[in-house]
Amino acid sequence: MLLFCPGCGNGLVMEEGQHCHRVACNTCSYTHSVTRKVTHGKHPKLKEVDAVLGGAATWENVDSTAEPCPRCGHPPAYFLQLQTRSAEEPRTTFYQGCNAQCGHR
Repeated sequence: MLLFCPGCGNGLVMEEGQHCHRVACNTCSYTHSVTRKVTHGKHPKLKEVDAVLGGAATWENVDSTAEPCPRCGHPPAYFLQLQTRSAEEPRTTFYQGCNAQCGHR
């Protein structure tokens, strides 16, 4: 069951504490204690996400740079330029670190 805040109308989120459960609004200060046990819940099926940059095959034959990854500091990093907007706009450069454990883009 989806509950809405009576003050501002936003959806309420469930908060769990050590001794109490309650629903609260992220926008205003409204909270309401949950007095009965929630026995079921529905989890919607997540939509599959398309690979916007073309997937793993896109990164196979790209150039690299000596610039280190900003997250893990592992040099070098791969880069790829794609035309993401109209022809009048410059290309967008995407970087990906070489460290497989980091995977930062």
